[in-house]
Amino acid sequence: MTDPNTNPELVADVPAAEGAAATPADTVADSVSAAETEALRLVAEQKDKYLRLFAEFENFRKRSVRERQEAESKGMSFVVAGLLEALDDLGRVAHLDAAVTPAQAIVDGVAMVEKKVLKSLAGHGLVLVNPEGEKFDPAVHEALSAMPAALPEEDERVAQVYQVGYTFNGQLLRPARVVVKQWHG
Repeated sequence: MTDPNTNPELVADVPAAEGAAATPADTVADSVSAAETEALRLVAEQKDKYLRLFAEFENFRKRSVRERQEAESKGMSFVVAGLLEALDDLGRVAHLDAAVTPAQAIVDGVAMVEKKVLKSLAGHGLVLVNPEGEKFDPAVHEALSAMPAALPEEDERVAQVYQVGYTFNGQLLRPARVVVKQWHG
């Protein structure tokens, strides 16, 4: 007869007694299970951090868009508020009775409104580009035509301004449209 303690096949079939020491296979299974549990916990923790960070970013993005829109609206309201007085003057000029008002009074009224509008917009950063007599600068001037210069010193000088240009806080909005003198000596 075979001794069950010496035959490996029979040892495997014998259940371990309660309170007996765990076999190496049981220890490996417990450590794998513990490692899997720890890995799952870390993954869940990282996922939670990611979702919180994503939510914070989305809130930041929405808040930034809202704040930018509010700032634009506030800036526009300052510009419009500066134009209200000129708009009032324009309304008075527009409602003058042409039959009893001299033409010069209407012209003077329109000139006054233009002056107020330009002054208000200048206070917000608008600069008029009126380069008559200055050296032609293609960065802020647009040459529509050329005319002969009488003297070599007049070469590349602006002879006439067809339409003034504008810059706003250093950015060109519209170039001045000009006639440029050219020396053909």
